[in-house]
Amino acid sequence: MTVPANRAAHDRIFRILRSEIMQGEIAPGCALTIRGIAERFGVSMTPAREAVRRLGAEGALTPNKAGRVTVPQLSGRRIEELAAIRALLEPELAGRARPRAHMALIKRLAQINATCEQANVQNDAAGYVRANLEFHHTLYLRAQAPAILALVETVWLQLGPTMCASYARLQGAGATAHHRKAIAALKTGDEAVLKEAIRADVTRDLHGLDGHRAGF
Repeated sequence: MTVPANRAAHDRIFRILRSEIMQGEIAPGCALTIRGIAERFGVSMTPAREAVRRLGAEGALTPNKAGRVTVPQLSGRRIEELAAIRALLEPELAGRARPRAHMALIKRLAQINATCEQANVQNDAAGYVRANLEFHHTLYLRAQAPAILALVETVWLQLGPTMCASYARLQGAGATAHHRKAIAALKTGDEAVLKEAIRADVTRDLHGLDGHRAGF
């Protein structure tokens, strides 16, 4: 079946903008317009508008009175709430993934974590967030639990810009320590240690956000 041109265009715009927002490439508070999006992608207003509508439904963009949409600026309370959701869902995904974690997957996770460490050394915020998400996503795909993963991705989408903007608070020698513990637990098959490593990683402290604490 041939996909209508507008549908194909809005799917493409949606996927690209969704990825950019999730990885923190668009800053909190950044305003976008339908016209600007359409011009960027060389399409009419219709597919651009539909892509924005879908992103708004996922909480990635919010409309404002000027007729634009913005990437939300999260309050500390909202960050804490989203981090709590991660702490509930992501250890569950990790636990479900453990029985299917073959050595090729473990090796791949170690490679991704090395990329996280390199980005940390280079002070590359976007690179760090991108590799960090890849680490978690690669592990969780093995859980074969698409409904839970979809919920988690929606949380990542809302947190990504704030976490990237707050990257300086995530730096340090321990930035990837929980990843290393998770990899070690996968090698030994220790589900309890794996789940605790993931829980600790996604709730790693971020200070100075309205007095609240959250992690990425």
